[in-house]
Amino acid sequence: MSQIDMARRLLEIGGAGSLEQLRSIREHEQERLRAFLQDGSWTVQVADALNEMHDALIRRTVALAEQDTARTGLGAPPVPYAYFVFGSGGRGEQTLASDQDSGLVYGDCADPADADRAAQYFEAFGKRIVAALSEIGYPPCEGDVIVSNPEWRMPISAWEDKVDRWFADPSWEHVRYLLILADARLLAGDPGLARRWKGRYIGDMLSHTDIAKRMLENTLRHKVLIGVFGQLFVESYGENAGSLDIKYGAYIPMVNIFRLLAVRADRSETSTLDRIRALREIGAVSEEIAAEAVWAFELFLRLRLLASDRDDSGRWSESGKLEASVLAKEDKAPLKKALRIGRRLQRQLEKEMQRRFGGR
Repeated sequence: MSQIDMARRLLEIGGAGSLEQLRSIREHEQERLRAFLQDGSWTVQVADALNEMHDALIRRTVALAEQDTARTGLGAPPVPYAYFVFGSGGRGEQTLASDQDSGLVYGDCADPADADRAAQYFEAFGKRIVAALSEIGYPPCEGDVIVSNPEWRMPISAWEDKVDRWFADPSWEHVRYLLILADARLLAGDPGLARRWKGRYIGDMLSHTDIAKRMLENTLRHKVLIGVFGQLFVESYGENAGSLDIKYGAYIPMVNIFRLLAVRADRSETSTLDRIRALREIGAVSEEIAAEAVWAFELFLRLRLLASDRDDSGRWSESGKLEASVLAKEDKAPLKKALRIGRRLQRQLEKEMQRRFGGR
């Protein structure tokens, strides 16, 4: 993989003047990067290059949406804003198929009339971002965690009140939202506003026993797809019968484990590999566990990337399911080893949290 080619492509993205140009760049780059995935030694480099491309495409799209909003007569943003990505985008772990998981925070206005104008501006801006990203191949989040939804687009004071309510009422849904915020990463806008917003909740997440218990339940909800006798669990029914659920049976369990450990340690990293390394550096996990976890996660990441393909309409899609026949015979033993690591880490985390907070 050529760093020069990637740098040239990023410059091309930064100078793109239309959505058509951005879509063309994305399609060309994704085909090029997918070709490297057949060689497992390139997994991290491909994932990094792919996510660097996604970031650049989304940033440029946000900038173009801001220009388009100004052309409608609404002008420039009336107050600073911060555009965040969540989920795999927040973690820098997007695949060839990626949707929009996003939120927008903007500055407060003292005057009610100014506040109304700001709300109107960011409503229009948010809808333009979503439409533009859809046009270049990023479909909206099915769960509606997206800036066109007013629940995920509001002034900083309203966000702070909302997060306070989530802490006060740690229902399953509210804890799920807090975990979404834990993966939030600024992609465009004002860094100071972003620091204030994230600083509101990151250090407090596990200071509440009820929230800690709920987070553990959420973290352990997805079990790894290996049995006690080393058998791989495959899908039993439907169109994916016989396939391996790499996303929810391998990748997501590891994401969940190290997100919770990072939250407990009050770490701001969002990518899983960065979280593992940060936890190792502060002594929260041992060198041996960190090395095993990095190895296992990189394997899961590669298999998840391989689970992306084009659908009948030509759009990239990802079910997270991988046909068992795609795995070479020599791949199955490393996969089983990696899954055993994941299962052991789940059990260790559960025992540790039970000792600290009691029960599940």
